Amino acid sequence: MTIRQMTRDDVPACAHILQSVYNNELWQARWTLDTATAYLMDFFEMKKFVGYVVICENKIIGGLFAHEKIWWNNSEVFVEEMFVLPEHQHKGCGSMLIKAVEQYAAGKGLAGITLSTNKYAPAPAFYRKHGFSDCEHVLFMAKEMPQ
Repeated sequence: MTIRQMTRDDVPACAHILQSVYNNELWQARWTLDTATAYLMDFFEMKKFVGYVVICENKIIGGLFAHEKIWWNNSEVFVEEMFVLPEHQHKGCGSMLIKAVEQYAAGKGLAGITLSTNKYAPAPAFYRKHGFSDCEHVLFMAKEMPQ
């Protein structure tokens, strides 16, 4: 397995992976290829986009979409999406992606890396294993609009 910076041409393959990771009972998503591609392209086109893909046997098997975020005391990297094909999970691919974004943040002298994830999924344990901690001072809030 190898890792490299993401290019625009990688986004469609990442959209397929996003579908395979989230269109299931655990996440209960219904991504179409078009919506997944548009969603990821929004991140890719951000002014300070940071992205990596994991390659195995000349095939993209995972991706990380993030961006630099200016903050009052020091900028940080916010991870928008990270995913690995289900059949390649638990083999170090996610760890490679985290390491790449850590190296990016350290190389730029950034304050750190932030993200949000579903607390009922396996993801929080993965992130904690990699040194992330729950932020007691942050509350993620949402408001649903009537349909």
